[in-house]
Amino acid sequence: MSKWLLRGLVFAAVVVVLRLIQGVLVDSFPTQAGWISPTLGLFLAIPAILWAFFDGRADANAQSDPDRRQDLAMVWLIAGLIAGLLGDLVCWFIGLFYPVLYTGGLISELTSFAAFTALLIFLAGVIAVTIGRWSVDRKAPPYVRRREGDEERADTDVFAAVQPGPDEPAKS
Repeated sequence: MSKWLLRGLVFAAVVVVLRLIQGVLVDSFPTQAGWISPTLGLFLAIPAILWAFFDGRADANAQSDPDRRQDLAMVWLIAGLIAGLLGDLVCWFIGLFYPVLYTGGLISELTSFAAFTALLIFLAGVIAVTIGRWSVDRKAPPYVRRREGDEERADTDVFAAVQPGPDEPAKS
């Protein structure tokens, strides 16, 4: 199973559970809805932050060259899109039979709500991956770039052609 699919399915399940909890809490305490929704949004962002932080650390430990690391931004973007689309589609379906779960129409669930979910997971993931990589890179020795094959291409060095040879005097 690919990384983005696993993360997307896990966070789709988290979205469904949190939306069910949100529906029950808002139905039970309607005057407290202003703090219930943002708090549950944090409960979605915190696992994404933790998972992405460890992704970034593992990637930085596996590859010390920053140019050769995995594209974890795309992993977290696609995971967020899957979590948003699939999680909100399931919530919409549950909302057909369980009216306590406040859902909009199918189009609004698959556009607005899914986009917000995807954005929340993507931003949390990218920021945490960056912090995870940084936490490894700041303790690692500086990466030395190797230029393999330079001695074979000495005839293509532009500056070697204009420098005086060992038997020529330098002109000033």
